[in-house]
Amino acid sequence: MKYRVITLIAFVAIAFASCGPKSDTVNISLSPDAGTKYKQGDEVPVKATIPSSLKADSIVYLMDSVRLASRKDTLTFKIKTDSMKLGFKTITARVYSAGKPTEASTNILLVAAKAPQELSFTIEKTFHHDTTSYTEGLQYVDGFLYESTGEKGKSHLLKTDINGKILQSIKLDSMYFGEGIAVVGNKIIQLTWQEKVAFIYDKDTFKKLQTIPYNWGVEGWGMAFDGTTIYNDDKTNRIFLLNKDTYQPKGFIDVYDDNGPINEINELEYIDGKIYANIYTTNYIIVIDPKTGAVLQKVDLTNLYPIASRPLNIASDPENNVLNGIAWDAQGKRLFITGKKWDKMFQVKFTPKK
Repeated sequence: MKYRVITLIAFVAIAFASCGPKSDTVNISLSPDAGTKYKQGDEVPVKATIPSSLKADSIVYLMDSVRLASRKDTLTFKIKTDSMKLGFKTITARVYSAGKPTEASTNILLVAAKAPQELSFTIEKTFHHDTTSYTEGLQYVDGFLYESTGEKGKSHLLKTDINGKILQSIKLDSMYFGEGIAVVGNKIIQLTWQEKVAFIYDKDTFKKLQTIPYNWGVEGWGMAFDGTTIYNDDKTNRIFLLNKDTYQPKGFIDVYDDNGPINEINELEYIDGKIYANIYTTNYIIVIDPKTGAVLQKVDLTNLYPIASRPLNIASDPENNVLNGIAWDAQGKRLFITGKKWDKMFQVKFTPKK
């Protein structure tokens, strides 16, 4: 009897539910399929498919929450991508019917328009580099090199001449692992690797002026400065754009070639309107469009300093003592390249590969 009562109650509940108000959920589909890849410059065809039961007054199209257009019809809407930043983009169609909106979303991946141009290099000069310097950041300013070195207990901020002679130095507390630097006016900002802080120094005295939180990136890696904006990466394919006065993020770009994301971009340098970056643990330097994140060029530096030619103390640990250090003499138009604990720094010239 008990089970019959339960069954009767369930039956009545279902009956009442079926007599209740119908759901007003409307299924709208949106093409292209999520994850479809396009190249910068392609037109992306977007089409909202609406059930016949829905009378659409208008359709508003958005990308990453930014309104693109409003349409009265359901014809294919084409999005131009010529000047867009690269990466994943969320596309939304907001359908209005009787004043009420219903949405559908999809996403696309926008990559670089073409494969990076390949560059070759020539060595113009060779200079001495300190083999105790685990190079994380390098910058040339007013005739001097400023260098940040890593490893806990061995991290420093250095000022040297072109031949590697140390003119000024400050050691970081042993709990910190030094990373990238940027010389910004009369100050120097230095990142730490995983300690989630950055240090601000007086450029002339190396006096530490401030410790600030670094809480926007996965880790602290490379830095560069273009005179207006500080660039900072964090081991992913993202480059943050930082305010030069507050050192806080104001935007970002994601780095892609024509195939996909380029991760572990590391030491950075800003040269004539482009960002140069080495890819960690590789012999490649890439050239990036700072507006879109597209990889424009790349150069293979495997033969710059072959492992067999290096002293035993760095040749025996090639996975750690890798290429890392790009500095640009803007006035003399000289490009300097070195690596972690390398005994040499090279002045090189890049040219298009024939």
